[in-house]
Amino acid sequence: MKHLFHIIVAVAALAFAADATAAQNRPTQFWNLTRNTITEFYLAPAGTTNWGPNQCKNDRDGSVDADERLRITDVPSGTYDAKLTDVEGRTCTVHDIKIEPGSIFHIEERDLKSCSR
Repeated sequence: MKHLFHIIVAVAALAFAADATAAQNRPTQFWNLTRNTITEFYLAPAGTTNWGPNQCKNDRDGSVDADERLRITDVPSGTYDAKLTDVEGRTCTVHDIKIEPGSIFHIEERDLKSCSR
């Protein structure tokens, strides 16, 4: 019986490791849950203004429609601030977004509290 327990624990550990590896192989994605198309989307380590490249360039048409997902590239795990500009000309900053490899993170309209035109 004790041997069976060790086999079950080993199988569970392998399944967990396989799931973690699969998550790292999936693309990290931003899901636009705002009401507008986003034309520029930048990420910086939280609390800094070290904005990376415009992630909208990863999309075929260079923008992210409402309810569309955008592939995020070259962003390691961590907590980030996002700066986005939409088709209405609003530029907004959203703070403290946790990003993990292979995950999907989102920004909703209610998250857009720090905006200017």
